[in-house]
Amino acid sequence: MSDPHSPHDPTAARADRAAEVAEAGQADLALEGESRVDPAAEARVVASEPAGDENRWRRAFREIATGNAIISVLAVILALIVGAIMIAATDENVQAAAGYFFARPGDTLAAIWQSVSGAYSSFFQGAIYNFRRPEFATGIRPLTETLTFATPLIAAGLGAALAFRVGMFNIGGRGQMLVAAAAGGWVAFAFDLPWGIHMIVALVAGVVAGAVWAGIAGVLKARTGAHEVIVTIMLNYVAFYVVYYLLRTPGLLQAPGSNNPTTPPMKDTAVFPDLFGSGYNLHFGFVLSLVAVVVVWWILERSSLGFRFRAVGLNPNAARVAGINVKSMYVYAMLISGGLVGLAGVDQVLGTVTTGFSSGIDAGIGFDAITVALLGRSTPVGVLVAGILFGAFKAGGFAMQAANGVPVDIVLVVQSLIVLFIAAPPLVRAIFRLPAPGARQPRVRAAKKKEAAR
Repeated sequence: MSDPHSPHDPTAARADRAAEVAEAGQADLALEGESRVDPAAEARVVASEPAGDENRWRRAFREIATGNAIISVLAVILALIVGAIMIAATDENVQAAAGYFFARPGDTLAAIWQSVSGAYSSFFQGAIYNFRRPEFATGIRPLTETLTFATPLIAAGLGAALAFRVGMFNIGGRGQMLVAAAAGGWVAFAFDLPWGIHMIVALVAGVVAGAVWAGIAGVLKARTGAHEVIVTIMLNYVAFYVVYYLLRTPGLLQAPGSNNPTTPPMKDTAVFPDLFGSGYNLHFGFVLSLVAVVVVWWILERSSLGFRFRAVGLNPNAARVAGINVKSMYVYAMLISGGLVGLAGVDQVLGTVTTGFSSGIDAGIGFDAITVALLGRSTPVGVLVAGILFGAFKAGGFAMQAANGVPVDIVLVVQSLIVLFIAAPPLVRAIFRLPAPGARQPRVRAAKKKEAAR
């Protein structure tokens, strides 16, 4: 038998090692939690409460600084700053004052302030509230214009965001909107149905057409492995030329007795009703977009289908091993995504442009929806906020151009810069000196151990 007091006894060695680990663990807990150990009672004293509060607030700040939402907010701020620089650089008064900057620098700074503040003041009055109007009913009209512009952006942005959550890129918003507008518009002007029923039938026709058009890309991806980006881009061209042909062919979509590629006006029984009367352009389509936000949120966060969508988007191979039919998820996702984008097309023909539409009815919304989805981080609430923001850009941009002579192209540059900054989070973090995701405060436990050993 081995001597229990011998240094070569394995049992004693293990016991000594366990005691050392236990002592080291107690020391680590004491040092890491800013606590102290009573040598007489061999008990650990809990740290004071103020230190815990400070750590909690520091942790909350770190989570905010490293989150995705702050990147979107800072991207908008950076884009507005760059837009202000461009506004000042293109202003004639600023250019004239800059010619004698070293003689009177105050004139240049005053001209810059007047140019930028005047432009953004006009932007606010054209997008949110016009303080120059004597009545609230007329002063709030810019906000209703913003919401009108935002209505199709929200719907189409939801479609792009849902596809993103499944790991797919729906770049075919333009084609889906054109097909949906053609189907919904045709029902709206070619049929005589009672009020309400006519609107519902036209709405369903447009949403179904958009879903089917996007479903083509989903089926091709599921059955043949074709990349949805290539397929949806090609379907954009197919939809455009098909709709353009229908618009130039008498008896199809072209208005009777007209040589222009436009449709007849939509019948009153199919047009979306105005929400606040004829003095405002905001229509019932905005309510449908809000309903779509709630529905998409429920699908993604509360339904089993949404769980499978998110699982496929995170890792399709793991989802396949878990028993999820990945191919079916691709088809379902594109169908729902196309239906949402189709809702945007219906909003255009039944709410915004009811006097007849042409092949430009999409107005670039299909591509702007991708930007809205990116800015909204592919979440329904984020898409809602981003859609309203881009609606404000559209409404306020025209006001800046009319009141201050600012080129409306600067608004497009600002939108492009937002996408650029969102696509480069490290750049935004470097500019604002934000910590990287997962970064923690440097640990000094090892240094404290050395000091305690001494």
